[in-house]
Amino acid sequence: MAVAALLRGAAAGRRSPAWRWRPSGFPRRCVARGSGLLGGNPADGGAWTCFRLDERALVRVRGPDASPFLLGLLTNELPLSGPSTGAAQPSARAAYAHFLNVQGRTLYDVILYGLPQCTEEAPGFLLECDSSVLGALQKHLTVYKIRRKVTVEPHPELRVWAVLPSDPQTPEAAPLEERAEATTILTRDPRTMRMGWRLLTQDDDGPALVPRGQLGDLQDYHMHRYQQGIPEGVCDLPPGMALPLESNLVFMNGVSFTKGCYIGQELTARTHHTGVIRKRLFPVRLEGSLPASGISPGTLVVVTATGQAAGKFRAGQGHMGLALLRSETIKGPLHIKTSESQQVAVTALVPDWWPTAAK
Repeated sequence: MAVAALLRGAAAGRRSPAWRWRPSGFPRRCVARGSGLLGGNPADGGAWTCFRLDERALVRVRGPDASPFLLGLLTNELPLSGPSTGAAQPSARAAYAHFLNVQGRTLYDVILYGLPQCTEEAPGFLLECDSSVLGALQKHLTVYKIRRKVTVEPHPELRVWAVLPSDPQTPEAAPLEERAEATTILTRDPRTMRMGWRLLTQDDDGPALVPRGQLGDLQDYHMHRYQQGIPEGVCDLPPGMALPLESNLVFMNGVSFTKGCYIGQELTARTHHTGVIRKRLFPVRLEGSLPASGISPGTLVVVTATGQAAGKFRAGQGHMGLALLRSETIKGPLHIKTSESQQVAVTALVPDWWPTAAK
């Protein structure tokens, strides 16, 4: 109960202290596949490591009714669309949100980007989603479009890149500035500072657009993401199964409790206001010999001392992953029994960027 209380009522993650990631807390084998910590060696002069995310795709939604249309479907407010206003505190160019079904379960996780070339009268947005559900997301949007003046279409012209500091200890070695142009958008990842920046561009050479940028190994990006407890895509958030608050949507700045109604809002709002979230998606470290095929999604995680079920493994890569666990069980020794009847020790981690009552 103490752990559950500690993790309730969190403030937005982007207000948490900047980059305090200590890679020494993880075994070296977890990040051993790249030439450096995030796929690059800071000694080679690279300040930023760029990862091309081919498994992410973009849908463009634009038209006079684009804003109210999306607000009725998404858990969060919309980012700035159109040219910058020049305000002292400009609106964010990106936002994180989920589409929910009527039962309040996650269908698709998206990062939204406001299109700079659109106007306030006819706003436009790009929705970054898992490429495997691109068609399903378009169909979902079309179902609710009805007579609204909105155009929904894929936008393959732009590619999605993640941009992370090559050395997390000096994230501002080559400071970045937000860009919002017709062919290039560079903005901070709205989920947490630990996920760096997002880059959308027509250019195949993303690192060329970033000061002292270098190409990174995609496996290192996913390893970093799992270490930070960030779910992304349908493997981590199975459509129609994952609950948004158990998936730490509040921590990742992905929900507004003051915006208007949206599909699936009732269960989400009720759970938030009761203040009781008994299970969460935790990053986990696996120790032991793993099957060649890895740990299967849905594999039971067990409390070693009692044999009691603690939760289920969700997804992962190598010795890092995510598991949906009951909060009161995460301190005790846990394990997974593999398909080969071998026992793999599981250590649940609490990322230090997660907001808590103690911070």
